[in-house]
Order: sequence, then C-alpha cells, then structure tokens
Amino acid sequence: MKKIVLLPLTLLIVFGAFAGELAKGSQLYQKYCASCHGVDRAGTVAPPLLPLFLKKIPEKKLIKIIKNGLPATQMPAFPQLTDQQIKEIIAYIKSPAKINWSEDRIVKSIQINKNPKTKKLPVKNIKNIVAVVERGHQKVWIMEDLNILDKFDFKNVHGGLKFSPSGWKIYIPSRDGWVGRYDIDKGSFYGKVRACVYLRNVSLDRTGRYLLVSCWLPKSIVILDAESFKPVKYIKQDGLISAIYELYSKDKAIFTYRDKAKIGFLDTKTFNITYENIPEPYEDFFIDPFEEYVIGSSRKGTRLSVYSLSENKEVFSSKMEGMPHLASASIWYKKGKFYFATPHITKPFITVWNLYNWKFVKKVDIGGNGFFVRTHPTTPYLWTDNGKDKIVLINRDDFSVKTIETKKGKRVIHTEFNGDGNLAYVSLYNKDGDLLIYDSITLKLLKDIPASIPIGKYNIVNKSRKYQPVLLGKQVFMEKCWGCHHQTQEAFAPSFKWIVNHRKPEEIAAQIANPEVMYKKLGYERNAMPKLNLSSYELRAIMSYMMQFKDKKDAKNN
Repeated sequence: MKKIVLLPLTLLIVFGAFAGELAKGSQLYQKYCASCHGVDRAGTVAPPLLPLFLKKIPEKKLIKIIKNGLPATQMPAFPQLTDQQIKEIIAYIKSPAKINWSEDRIVKSIQINKNPKTKKLPVKNIKNIVAVVERGHQKVWIMEDLNILDKFDFKNVHGGLKFSPSGWKIYIPSRDGWVGRYDIDKGSFYGKVRACVYLRNVSLDRTGRYLLVSCWLPKSIVILDAESFKPVKYIKQDGLISAIYELYSKDKAIFTYRDKAKIGFLDTKTFNITYENIPEPYEDFFIDPFEEYVIGSSRKGTRLSVYSLSENKEVFSSKMEGMPHLASASIWYKKGKFYFATPHITKPFITVWNLYNWKFVKKVDIGGNGFFVRTHPTTPYLWTDNGKDKIVLINRDDFSVKTIETKKGKRVIHTEFNGDGNLAYVSLYNKDGDLLIYDSITLKLLKDIPASIPIGKYNIVNKSRKYQPVLLGKQVFMEKCWGCHHQTQEAFAPSFKWIVNHRKPEEIAAQIANPEVMYKKLGYERNAMPKLNLSSYELRAIMSYMMQFKDKKDAKNN
C-alpha cells in the first residue's frame, strides 16, 4: 500500500498563492512583453528573459527597468502597471521555462546583409589587428597600432571573439546565442545568426568552413556553415559544456563538461563524437601549444590535471589553491624550458608551472585578486591585473614584481598585445573607463582612448593556438640562433627567409638536429654550425617560427 503524504495547510496555501502569481504574471507577460522577448521568453528582437540571465539582477532593479524603461534602448516604460503587476511579471520570468530550439528557428534567425556598405580599411598588417569589446556602448572596435579603423554594434558579447584562419573575418558571440561576423577586408558587418538561447563559446574548424557553437540552453553543440550561417548539424548534449576548442593540427575539436567527467572529441569532417572518461570534470581548460595535452582544473578549481591526448589518460594531477583561470593562462619559453602562468580567481597571486615536466615553479603575490595574465616574446614581463588601478608586471627572469600607475580609482583588467608584441592594450574597466596603449618594452603610455567598460581585446597571433609555437619559436631563436642567423637578411649564416624558401622542412629539421651529418648533403665543404641539442619541443617551435618567413600567397577568402 502506497503512503499518502499530506502537506501542511499553510504550505498548500503558499504553493497555491505562488501558482496564482505565476499565472497572472504569465498573462501580463504575454500581453506586454512577448512581442519583443518571445512567447517562450527565449527572446526575439529583445534579450531572453530566463533565470540564467536574471538571477543576478535584484528585484528592485527589475521593477525600475519595467516601470521606467531603459534609455537609449528599445525597452519602453510601462507606467500603467502597478507594483504588484510588475512583481507578478518578475516572478514569472524568473521561473523555469521549457525552451524548444530547433534547426528551423536557427534558419529563421539568419540575417545577412545582402548589400552592405563596404569601405577599405587602411590595414597595414592583418596580424596586428586588435578587436576591442566596449561593453558599455555595446560596440566592437577594429584597431591597428594606435588607431581605431572602424566600430560596429554588437550586444552582450561573451565567450571570446574568433578569427578566421586568414584573420580577415571575425566571429563575435553573444551570451544570448547570437553569432555575428565582421569582414575586415570589406570594412563591413556581414550578418548574424542565433544558434541557441544561451551560448558558452564559439570555435572554428581548422579550415574556417564551420562554426562550432557550444550552448547551455538548450544543451547542445551547433555546427553552422561559416558563410551561409545555415545549420549543418545539431548535436544534443546532456551536460554543461565548459568550452569547445578546435585543433590546428587535426580535423578535430575538443570539449569538456562542467558537470560530467568526460572529454569529448568532435571530428570536424564527419561531426561524429567520441568520448573518453576522466577522473573528474574539467571545469576550465586549455590545450598546450603542440596539441599533445589538455590542462584542466577540477574539484571547483582545487586540482590541476593534465590529460595526454596520445595516451588517452590523465598523466598528472596536483592540488592547487583557488580556482585557476586557465582559459587566460599565458605560455613562454626560457633557457630550455616551457612555462605557463595562471591567475587564481579570488586569490591575490598567480602560479607558474613547467609545461611538459608538469612541475610547480612559483607562487607570485600580485597584491589583489587578478583575472588575466598575458605575455609576448617582445616584452620581458607577464602583464596581469589585481582588481585595482595599477598594472602588475612580473619579470619572467626572476619573477620580481613592479607596477604601473594608471588612473586613481579605476580598475585595470585584461592586457592584450598586437601581433608584433610592441604594443600592449590595457582596459580600465569602468563606465567612464579608458583603453590605454603602452610601449611594451619602454612601458611608456602612447595613447589614452576614452571607453565605456572596455573588456576583452583579441588579436589573431595571440589568441590562435596555431601561432603559439611561432611565438615560442621566436624565443628559442633569440636564445639559440641570434648570433649567426637573421630572419630576413644574410648574416654569418643564411637568413631564415632564404632557408625556408630553398629547402624542404625535413632537410631544415635534420640540419638543426645533426649539422655534422647534413652539411655534405646540403652541398657544403665543411660544417660551421654547432649542434644545439634541442628538445623535440624546441625543434618544433623553431621550425614553426622559421616557416613564417616562407613566401605565401595572399589568402583573404577564409
């Protein structure tokens, strides 16, 4: 015989009252809000109204927004509604909702500018383009050097901008599922598509043909044609994806979950997915420059774990204090070793680790809670923030710390470099904020541009993993090869440019590894090159750097 559970009368009354409030709120919502925010609250011309988006907004602020509207937006005022009616609407929009998303809705959302107003931007070097997100004005800037070349509108940017393989197209994701594209070569906004309701991040396959969109609402991976924006495949998921990142060396993408102890491998040709089990979920992760390992954090950031892609197993795990922000980890090379540094959210330090040896190196106190750490071969420093009005600089040689004063009372957040690394772009994250541009070597402030809540800056060289071996190779070059070789001019030995345009890659690698054997095969009478005894990673890095000087055809079409 089944037990009958009788709820107390007071509880039944509370449940009944709440259900009545939701019913009234639903009716009011459909009458006043659905035309812009969608019948199912998923959003149409206005943002979605769902718990995921509203949970951090106080009720008093929501009441004010509904009653008075939002200036400079399409959100109108509703002075005719009573406070009780507004509270009923708020109770409804904060309640769970069933969202049905489909390929048909994605197709209907596609907006491509058929006759865009194009203009020629004065781009000198695509690798020095920096895209700046100005959150306060909901704009994205296109910059080169000290100059703003263009600006365009895009709301709720979230998850990181992605460059096409050539760098001439930029894909911009929003938190509420939209993905837009700006074409630098045409100086115009191409169009946008809504892949889902709540987006985590976007990636591109290594050819630039497909957009890979990870979504939390609905839980899915959406694969879009990068040109037409039409859905190619919709893959339902049963977990919350941490992020999805493409590989440059294979036709694969990798993703992990925040709530499932698995790594997913997406074949970007067939779109089939395979899974491997891991001891714990990786809530945040990055992939090493040579695409051999996944470095992840688990247990709410209290463990650092390393997963070998060749062995399909976890090969290192270590306790750590505080949630690391691994997506913003910075990597460099020094004296035969590769390193990475990560900030720790809510902790006043960064930690430094050996890549490939997987050893803890040092904890560096930065005087406050930081969120980002960046570096480049051109600067001798790690550039980080600590929640205050100073830029924190950590010397990569001895980990000594110094600071740069900015503007009193402002909040420094996020540094990024141009491709050459001679310019550092720093955000002052305030409504009346600034974008500060520094000489990354002399640390001289070169330009101060007013900006409203500037946040992320993106450059193809610094944000695309395929360039990480190149940047590391430049550091290997400066330590190992600078005395004899120049990049483009003949010195004591041939230039890199001459070498890569006259020899096969396998000949170059063999010459570096075994010069005493290869000199005869290359037609020299004697060997003048010393043996460098490089590790396999050093050799791959220097080869990647050298190949950048090979003559290339112009490629703006991807």
